[in-house]
Amino acid sequence: MADQEFYKYHGAGNDFILIDNRSGALSLDATTIAQWCHRHYGVGADGLMLLEAPRALSDHFYMQYFNSDGNESTMCGNGGRCIARFAVDLGIAAEGTLYFHAIDGPHSAVVSKTTVALSMIAAPAVVERNQGLYIDTGSPHHVDNRTPGADFVATARPIRHAYGPEGVNVNFIQACEGELSIRTFERGVENETLACGTGATAAAMVAVAQGWVPSAPVTIYAQGGILTVDFKGRGPFTDVVLTGPAVQVFKGKLQL
Repeated sequence: MADQEFYKYHGAGNDFILIDNRSGALSLDATTIAQWCHRHYGVGADGLMLLEAPRALSDHFYMQYFNSDGNESTMCGNGGRCIARFAVDLGIAAEGTLYFHAIDGPHSAVVSKTTVALSMIAAPAVVERNQGLYIDTGSPHHVDNRTPGADFVATARPIRHAYGPEGVNVNFIQACEGELSIRTFERGVENETLACGTGATAAAMVAVAQGWVPSAPVTIYAQGGILTVDFKGRGPFTDVVLTGPAVQVFKGKLQL
């Protein structure tokens, strides 16, 4: 069997398998991706990303993202920050500003030694839906200002399915002294993740729009680390930037 080199990264505990596929030679099916992401029988990850050759002249690369269930998904904010760090580690670019496209469009990322600041797409106004607040920040998110309770996953799962077959990511937030704590249930992972970049972005936008925090930038305490979200406006939201850590954990080889 052939071996495939991979790298493991995390952004505030949101962890990913990353593979350099600029050659375009690698093609993975959903079963293989799900197996590699499995916490007990594989590497263990919330998702897998392929760094591919750029599809726009000014870009450094293209980002293709898959959830841990093996299916290609919408934008992942922490994934975008990790793949930008990965591109620098591969020598595609030096630390500084990188450009790439993902499924939701163009992004830029400023990579430093300790953080990656990722530009996110503009987002529309917050709307009320399913007894909570909804906004799409590159991925769809339900946000509720409530305590997670004794079993957050059991509480969040029905909300995830209340949005129809495609579902939604579910975030419970609490505000204190202008900052937020967050718990996120991610569709496609079908469980809680230690952090979610698009979820943190959604939470910050909802909190500002509702007056739960005074203004951006907003500091957000996820289960796995601290993220910062900055933007302009109260809906629609523009000039959106998600900042936090992006760390290489290890590299290895998997059998194809």
